[in-house]
Amino acid sequence: MNKTMKQLFTPANKDIRHRIYFTLVCLAIFIVGCSIRVPGTNNVNSNLGFLELLNSMGGGAFKNFSIFALGVMPYITASIIMQLLEMDIVPYFSELAKQGYTGRQKLNRITRYMGIAFAFIEGYAFAFAFYGKNGNPIEYLYIATILTAGTAFLLWLGDQITEKGIGNGISLIIMAGIIATLPEMFITAFTSLVTGSTAQAITFGVVKFILFVILYLAILIGVVFIEESERRLPIQYANKSASSYDKNTSYMPIKVNSANVIPVIFASSVMSIPSIIAAVANKEGLTLFVQKYLNYSSVTGFIIYIVLIFLFSYFYTFIQMRPDEFAKNLQENGGYIPGIRPGKDTENYLSKILSRITVIGAFFLSVLAGIPIIFSSVSSLPTSVSIGGTGLLIVVGVALETYKQLEGSLLTRQYRRSYRRR
Repeated sequence: MNKTMKQLFTPANKDIRHRIYFTLVCLAIFIVGCSIRVPGTNNVNSNLGFLELLNSMGGGAFKNFSIFALGVMPYITASIIMQLLEMDIVPYFSELAKQGYTGRQKLNRITRYMGIAFAFIEGYAFAFAFYGKNGNPIEYLYIATILTAGTAFLLWLGDQITEKGIGNGISLIIMAGIIATLPEMFITAFTSLVTGSTAQAITFGVVKFILFVILYLAILIGVVFIEESERRLPIQYANKSASSYDKNTSYMPIKVNSANVIPVIFASSVMSIPSIIAAVANKEGLTLFVQKYLNYSSVTGFIIYIVLIFLFSYFYTFIQMRPDEFAKNLQENGGYIPGIRPGKDTENYLSKILSRITVIGAFFLSVLAGIPIIFSSVSSLPTSVSIGGTGLLIVVGVALETYKQLEGSLLTRQYRRSYRRR
């Protein structure tokens, strides 16, 4: 890492530094926008519940009900739905996915339109849910339009970062939103733990805060370890010599957590449906039922949430990896897994490997998503203070991806300069 930083600050890489500065300026604009509240509205003072994930990804914008309250989550939801529809569910989308760059551009355009539509629907629903007693349809439409415009602006800002900056713009915006809430969280934890007027009470509070920080860092290290863990399947091709295989030059890496944070988003979305219906219906009986049995803090709601994460982990992993397609493509290109026959045997072998690895990945996701819920139940700290959570997984994943992209760019430039000297 030190070598990468030294290369970054050399005169030859001045343009890359400018890209980094541009990225930081765009992220600063996003952070400032998170504090600009929608005119005529107040902070959301109610318990966010399932919306805490949306709030954490948006830098606390939803709690402030700012112009960026929805963040880029509507676009993320649209992207997930489009990925599912491309899997031979809608033939038109499947054909576009096979058309290369042109088809991908059309799919991206459709995804953005779908994301804007979702943003408007969500904005109208949230305006009605939080300000239903004090508003009218025109005011709901006004709030929904502003929130939709905020999401559209963030999508444009993300495109500018991707084109003129470093890394994936949408991912960096989500990461910046999560990181923006960390200083306030640690300050709240410190003021909540370090209480009392005596030296003994203050010392005991400082020790508890240090233990809190150590536990947080331990979970962070665990997330990095899981994110970098992978199973490598050796791949041998008929036109390659055996010596190439002996050197392990060909392999297919399968990440332990192939689905990343998608299963948690799926599970949160499903769990949010009854709460949204209860908020819109405004029926006391339905609201009490949802709070008692379908809330994260309830035993039944927590169990349903964990089960959904497991189910969606398997579903999304197999949808993404598609063992049948992999076995078919491998056979068509003259490749095979040593010791496994091409075709159906390869498909069954890969399915077995994915099933075993997904157990570990799903368990890891369940623990990471469950820790904040359990911590809030057993701890006397405010709900804004949490340990673990999917936000940490997103930050680690995006940070590693951006660093690898930066390192790859510097390495490519170094090779090019070495080649030109020859």
